[in-house]
Amino acid sequence: MRIRLGGALLAITLVLAGCGSDEPAPLFEEDGSGGGADYSYTIPAGSGEAIDRGEPLDVLPDSLEVRVGELFELINEDNRGHLVGPFFVGAGETVRQRFNAPGSFIGICTVHPSGEFVLTVVE
Repeated sequence: MRIRLGGALLAITLVLAGCGSDEPAPLFEEDGSGGGADYSYTIPAGSGEAIDRGEPLDVLPDSLEVRVGELFELINEDNRGHLVGPFFVGAGETVRQRFNAPGSFIGICTVHPSGEFVLTVVE
């Protein structure tokens, strides 16, 4: 009985310790609200095949500056997933991200001729 009680107290202590974390909030978070986005881009159907044929796509800019609190939406109507900077959007999926803090992200972009996407979040 003491072992079970001790184990339960240890588990509760660990859970409570995790709740008091000093880690900062994430710079962006998924937003499931149905509201309109401040920035919305659509990857059209057939984009993957166009890339395979060597056709340059210009679905979104190679860099974007947004403000804290704004909402970014990326709709993928293609039959394959794509990377856009820090985001991966699967085939037929939509990514909606709200920005919580300033920061910069540089990453691969499979739907821009430059192959790169730079996202800057400002106050």
